[in-house]
Amino acid sequence: MKILIRNGRLIDPESGLDRTGDVCIAAGHIVALGETPADFHANQVIDATGLVVCPGLVDLSVRLREPGFEYMATLETEMRAAAAGGVTSLACPPDTDPPLDEPGLIEMLKFRTRMSPGPRVYPVGALTWKLRGERLTEMAELAEAGCVAFSQADATLIDTAVLLRALEYAVTFDLPVWLRPQDPHLARGGVAHDGVVAARLGLPAIPVPAETVALQTILLLARETGARVHLCRLSSRAGLEMVRRAKHDGLRITCDVGVHHLHLSEMDLTDFDANCHLVPPLRSQRDREAIRAAVREGLVDAVCSDHAPVNDDAKELPFQEAEPGATGVELLLPLTLKWAREMDVPLAQALDLITRRPARILGTQAGVLAVGRPADLCLFDPDQPWTVGRDSLMSLGKNSPFLGMEMIGQVKYTIIDGHVDFRRNNH
Repeated sequence: MKILIRNGRLIDPESGLDRTGDVCIAAGHIVALGETPADFHANQVIDATGLVVCPGLVDLSVRLREPGFEYMATLETEMRAAAAGGVTSLACPPDTDPPLDEPGLIEMLKFRTRMSPGPRVYPVGALTWKLRGERLTEMAELAEAGCVAFSQADATLIDTAVLLRALEYAVTFDLPVWLRPQDPHLARGGVAHDGVVAARLGLPAIPVPAETVALQTILLLARETGARVHLCRLSSRAGLEMVRRAKHDGLRITCDVGVHHLHLSEMDLTDFDANCHLVPPLRSQRDREAIRAAVREGLVDAVCSDHAPVNDDAKELPFQEAEPGATGVELLLPLTLKWAREMDVPLAQALDLITRRPARILGTQAGVLAVGRPADLCLFDPDQPWTVGRDSLMSLGKNSPFLGMEMIGQVKYTIIDGHVDFRRNNH
């Protein structure tokens, strides 16, 4: 299949390319950028006038809910939702049922995703057996089966001796460990930031030290072992400052934030909307502004959707009993664009946070628009308004804090491995 994308605004964050031109695709790869060679004859032509053509989005946290949680969503629905969001590569956390702690489970997941249309899927393996925090998994075997990193997801790891052994094991094979810092004792039973809103609403609280105490332990052990550590979903100003110092000291760490935390704060909990029950919790407005600034500065390495589809029954409960999480893979692009407009950030810099930089963390060739690279592309209209609604979201989970809100910027085509995987009918 040969595809000609004509007259789009080509943006490649890695090279700095930002110009109007064509993209020629053949045999799953980009074969020309800018001008179309005279001898290139396309089977399909896409008129990209008015559209941005950029590398496909790379999302570091998309829960596909299989195996084990098919009542919340299925692999097929969430792969389709990811493609509708312009995502061409994604990492899926290990907190399935059973957890991704054995090579056979990884191989089955990879086989099923290869057989389904949608993004390239990169499994993150369980750091400990059954995510119980007691016994390490065979990380080397899981890596051979296809795991790109190892994590506890949101499961607790109380025993710091186990964490130390995990990092030492990971260093031996140069495997990255992804950790979300949260002290299980300080966070026990909490559902909201420890601030004025939680106090007024009577919600059990999670203080900022739940993040910083755990983060300090992780950073000390990372310093001791030299391990490659990726810090997932930081939520506080204090945590970001600790990361700043650690990076200055040369630790091998990267970090991300969830896209919802760029826009929401504890103030959005005032009507007990369970769609705002997130992990980590939405923190103070001061924390939110610190996150927004740290992303603009480049201290934060990537923005992810932290996609967690939840069925209606699990969200139609009192706030503190509701299942945490929000659907987000289809909102990663428009919410990142919204942040960029509000912070006066250039479009290429914003796209870098959801393409090239997360691809580096994954260790893949994705996130680059260049001749010879795989043809994984996102074509979007940066000025197209649309309203987030149950009918407009392809994910089986409709649990978004942004339901009913207008977004600016909409994916029109998603091309994966040289094939049009998603096309929006209104273009």
